[in-house]
Amino acid sequence: MIQNETVMLGHGSGGSMMKRIIDEVFFAAYGTDELLRGDDAAVLPAPAPGERIAFSTDSFVVTPHFFPGGDIGKLAVCGTVNDVATSGARPLYLSCGFVLEEGFPMDDLRRICQTMADTAAEAGVKLVTGDTKVVNRGHGDGIYINTSGIGLVAPGVELGGAQCRPGDKVLVTGTLGDHGITIMSCREGLGFSAGIESDAAPLNHLIADVLAAAPATRCFRDPTRGGLASTLNELAAQSSTDIVVEEDAVPVRDAVRGACEMLGYDVLQVANEGKMVCVVAADQADAALAAMRANRYGADAAIIGEVAEAQPDRGPKVFLQTSFGGRRILDMLVGEQLPRIC
Repeated sequence: MIQNETVMLGHGSGGSMMKRIIDEVFFAAYGTDELLRGDDAAVLPAPAPGERIAFSTDSFVVTPHFFPGGDIGKLAVCGTVNDVATSGARPLYLSCGFVLEEGFPMDDLRRICQTMADTAAEAGVKLVTGDTKVVNRGHGDGIYINTSGIGLVAPGVELGGAQCRPGDKVLVTGTLGDHGITIMSCREGLGFSAGIESDAAPLNHLIADVLAAAPATRCFRDPTRGGLASTLNELAAQSSTDIVVEEDAVPVRDAVRGACEMLGYDVLQVANEGKMVCVVAADQADAALAAMRANRYGADAAIIGEVAEAQPDRGPKVFLQTSFGGRRILDMLVGEQLPRIC
């Protein structure tokens, strides 16, 4: 058994100490058959004819490492699962690379690994290969995690921002700003924790339900850094369209709205880690909404706007129809509002 209470440089040496941390921490938490083989590469089944591979990677450096609603390990699984799923793929496999700082508590590492195992099981994916490096004390902020994911896209599924068409409806799967305000509250000790927690969640099953109910879905996009505003601007640019959002239709928790008003943040630019923006053909929007609301991660889903023709004398724009009856341009986030939210 590992005797050390913290990570030591020797745990990244490639020798017996590294073997123990792999066996007693990583394998103990999520040792799939593929991972337990101990090879340098996982050998996985090839796609069936007509299927395509979706592949994504992401790195996670959030502080604090633990917060209401999750931890860095949950983010590492959910973030990559959701990125793969936005293509319409069925996520299957994840890799996981750790950069650990000397002195990081071993109990915290075990807790993070168990969260990763639980979240992967919920998503129906396997952690099949990984890597561990240890850096000197003071050079790693405790723990960084990289995950990469592979999924299979069924024949005929073609999703992407360029697919949006005038008349399409824009949906979100739930309340916005929860994750960003949770992280800010924890990091700065602002006391906004009552009723606010991270929304981090694996959304691949929700996406599959929506695609089954609404085959004319154009795209999914997770509004992480830069929030809803940045995501919608990206979609408008990709499809050369305008997008009009009804402010009153956007679901936001009262506590999150109050925190944003106090801090001077636009909640539409605050990060989310367990929500999806979805653009759907108008005649299937109600079916998509019903499918979202039937999933526990989509109970607060709403139709918030629609895609419109862009004016020929200017580029694509996103507009917010305000509660007061006016209309303003909804810009992308400029600069860094909430550093290190994932």
